[in-house]
Amino acid sequence: MKNSRNSYLTATLTLMLIFSAFYQSRAQIQAPAPSPASFVSQNVGFTKISIDYSSPGVKGRTVFGELVPFGVPWRAGANAPTTIEFSTAVSIGGKTLNAGKYSVFITPEQSGEWTIHLNSKGNAIYAYMQGENVDAAALAKDDAVAIKVSPEMMEDTQERLSYAISAADNKVGMVMFSWEKTRLSFMVDTQVDQKMETFEAAFK
Repeated sequence: MKNSRNSYLTATLTLMLIFSAFYQSRAQIQAPAPSPASFVSQNVGFTKISIDYSSPGVKGRTVFGELVPFGVPWRAGANAPTTIEFSTAVSIGGKTLNAGKYSVFITPEQSGEWTIHLNSKGNAIYAYMQGENVDAAALAKDDAVAIKVSPEMMEDTQERLSYAISAADNKVGMVMFSWEKTRLSFMVDTQVDQKMETFEAAFK
């Protein structure tokens, strides 16, 4: 009788441990992120250009003008700040930017050109929030460069936000943003000729 009772207790404890381990393992399993992390990198000339971002989906929504209001700087992705990094100095919009990492913001407009901001401090959008609103003037003060670009309307809807980098002529690269039916692009001059002149001068 005593052996039967011990066997019963042992079996019960074993089952409890099994169920405990099962529920703990289930608790540790996380659902896929709604806006998965993405990364793209491309060498252009002597420069490595890298973009780190999260990729939200359209999910049947109207993105620009509703989800992302017109006239308000937006974080150009989801979750953590979208960042672009240059391994050497580059020129964008006629302005030289030092090697380093910059956060990216986009100000969409209902008509006309949009603005792409490369933030000199690498800040998140939350650094410029005043209550529920973005302080656009404060954000603009921290622009390393602000590029005016004309949006291109795509024929088909692109569900996931994405960035791409083209090496083009391997001197001037093109950075492209696409989401919903909108595409934006800007050029990055990696200053190959200037760097070559510097190298040649050093060996004269």
